[in-house]
Amino acid sequence: MAKKILIVDDEQKIIDTIRTFLISEGYEVLEALEGQKALCLLEKENPHLILLDWMLPGKSGLDLCKEIRAQRETPIIMLTARVDESEKVLGLEMGADDYITKPFSLRELAARIRSVLRRYEIHSDKAEQKESNLLKRGNLSIDNERFEASLEGKLLHLTATEFKILQTLAYRPGVVYSRLQLMNIVMGETYVNYERSIDTHVSNLRKKIGDTPGNPQYILTVFGIGYKFNEQQS
Repeated sequence: MAKKILIVDDEQKIIDTIRTFLISEGYEVLEALEGQKALCLLEKENPHLILLDWMLPGKSGLDLCKEIRAQRETPIIMLTARVDESEKVLGLEMGADDYITKPFSLRELAARIRSVLRRYEIHSDKAEQKESNLLKRGNLSIDNERFEASLEGKLLHLTATEFKILQTLAYRPGVVYSRLQLMNIVMGETYVNYERSIDTHVSNLRKKIGDTPGNPQYILTVFGIGYKFNEQQS
């Protein structure tokens, strides 16, 4: 699906030139001559990137940039005739991702657009990955990327084995793991003859996550088999 680019500029001739070029590059193009229409299009069409002129009638491009950035993370490239470095820095501080000085090459503009979109795609992928790496079970949070667990926001000081046991059980609440399965998962086949040591690790883990022996909230014993994570905490 073609990415949408919103051009905001008070000169129709500039819009027409950029629009024709970007369409030839495979983009879908939206346009606005002033800030209010730009905000309406932003809300209605949710473009992938905004080309925003610094000098607009009424609400300036700088003010519009600040307002947009307060609401959403849509990438913004400022189009400016200003050459003063401090003013360009100001635009970046207001939330612009890049700027290009008029007059500019359309090829350079296309390269800037691709670069900014690529940065945002990488950022979005990382954000999604981070979200998928954070597992929440009741008041427990398990960060699979950092190999850390916390209870009610307080970091738990778990050994590597304890963390792997918690991670394994919490990932599939209700699924019963035998001691042998857990030993194989967390320590490897070399230690399979020592599966009873899992009981010690689970006991220590339970103390750290606040599970009382008579009424555990998270890790439940399945007598004669092994352990499972409480489905009610999923």
